[in-house]
Amino acid sequence: MDNKKMEMVVFDIVNSAGTAKGLAYEALDEAFKGNFEKAEKLLKKADKALLAAHNVQTEIIQDEVEGRGIAPTVLFVHSQDHLMTAIEAKTLIEEMIKMCKRINVLEKKIK
Repeated sequence: MDNKKMEMVVFDIVNSAGTAKGLAYEALDEAFKGNFEKAEKLLKKADKALLAAHNVQTEIIQDEVEGRGIAPTVLFVHSQDHLMTAIEAKTLIEEMIKMCKRINVLEKKIK
């Protein structure tokens, strides 16, 4: 993989991961407001962004299997870090939204 393509791969992964993380945090904000339907829609958009990043990552893995591997660079490692933190943030936020839903139910019961 040439340097120009590597730069685009890094950019694609960071961009998609950043989009996913941002959408997940927007979903959490909506859940705090009680807008659970909107939160779910935002999480679905986050999933699509993560899938886009994962597809780029899969392409890199396939290239390596076929003998066209890349030499890891700091930028590439940085992009992988972005992807992993976006995945973890989304996973944690999904659990937090479940808690928001439970809190919402309980608040309705005590009012």
